[in-house]
Amino acid sequence: MTTVDFESFVSDLAKAAGDIILPFFRTRVATQDKAIGAAFDPVTEADRAAEMVMRRMILDTFPAHGIVGEEFPDHQSDADYVWVLDPIDGTKSFISGLPLWGTLIGLEHHGQPAYGMMSQPFTRERFFGDGGRATWSGHNSHDTPITQHLTTRTCASLVEATLLTTSPLLMSEEEHALYQRVEREVQLPRFGGDCYAYCMLAAGHVDLVIEAGLKPYDIAPLIPIIEGAGGVVTTWDGGNAAKGGRIIAAGDPRVHEAALSLLTDR
Repeated sequence: MTTVDFESFVSDLAKAAGDIILPFFRTRVATQDKAIGAAFDPVTEADRAAEMVMRRMILDTFPAHGIVGEEFPDHQSDADYVWVLDPIDGTKSFISGLPLWGTLIGLEHHGQPAYGMMSQPFTRERFFGDGGRATWSGHNSHDTPITQHLTTRTCASLVEATLLTTSPLLMSEEEHALYQRVEREVQLPRFGGDCYAYCMLAAGHVDLVIEAGLKPYDIAPLIPIIEGAGGVVTTWDGGNAAKGGRIIAAGDPRVHEAALSLLTDR
């Protein structure tokens, strides 16, 4: 399969998911709680229907490939090529009418993220990358389609940095205490964003994203975008971020190292 064919297929996946999801956005969509008794973890009909259509398209086109998704059991997760899907990353924003959500589509090769896309069908934006380059596509004020190369911005120290996290409430008490050590040092902390936060880092608008409790489908599709734009993404102990957990992403290696030292007592 050529690169053009592959990118076209991922684009088709994103469009199919968006066509299902958008009619539900800013409506009174029914919501179920997947984590009854724990922190609210909503899922909607749109989540499940969008993932189902993407799975069907992948299996029809690449029957030997595996799939790991948020809403349904893993399929052939030990395959050489595995798709990683989150149909609506940021469901809490989605059900609140906020456009800070997106469809995450990733492809891993031998367990390592090789390609990723974040599609936001409401704003008609897509962020995608292969670890070597990253691109944004959208529309200008005249509604003309445009694309731009993504590059993270330089940031020499934490005192100059803008930091995003979705919510400190998603962290344990210990994690929150460590996170606050970084937050106290930065110029501007902001909350909210989910996958959109990482894309803003890749686009050079923020410098740090720190999260905890992520699943593989929350972060693996974003890694090739961040790294393709020149950023760094690891776990809090400096390890591989592809399996999720405690995640830190930075646009500048100097800020990544400074934040990592506060998160790990190094």
